[in-house]
Amino acid sequence: MRRINAFVTAGIIVLFLLHLFWGVLIMLGIVSGGSAVFLLLSYFMIALCVLHTLIGCKLTLDTLRTIRKSGVSYPGQNRLFWIRRISGFSLILFMAVHVWLFRGQTVEGVFRLQHFDNPALVSQILMTAALAMHLLTNIRPLKIAFGIEDGKNYKTDVLIVLSAALLLSAVGFVLYLLRWKSV
Repeated sequence: MRRINAFVTAGIIVLFLLHLFWGVLIMLGIVSGGSAVFLLLSYFMIALCVLHTLIGCKLTLDTLRTIRKSGVSYPGQNRLFWIRRISGFSLILFMAVHVWLFRGQTVEGVFRLQHFDNPALVSQILMTAALAMHLLTNIRPLKIAFGIEDGKNYKTDVLIVLSAALLLSAVGFVLYLLRWKSV
């Protein structure tokens, strides 16, 4: 189950990076939005996220059953486990808000997004922070699931790429808000 989840996670990460870069280009006005292909890829990413969530729920229930059987929970030692679950759950909520905020419609051949304001910006920055927390706390289990032994170099590379991507995302959201306010 963990191996399947690792492949699902890898697919989510690839689609997320594609979604992020394309979305930033749209928010900056460099490319036009409303692409049917990217909408389909977004839906596929959501489907993978749902599968990832279901697998995570099953693994969490398995862990809770084990804790209940043993009678000992070790909350201090399982802190990272709960951070992963809480950040994942918060991502579910933030993703729903993200989909709602970035829905759009084509009017007279031009794709338009809905209004974007300060609360929307705050929600997207919080989503970016929750995503960073979820990714950073799950790099090690992902590495283990793929059997990667040289964890230090791999972790550094992943951290650099994800940090740059998430920073780009946050900058894109801020610039998008500034564009909305100037129109």
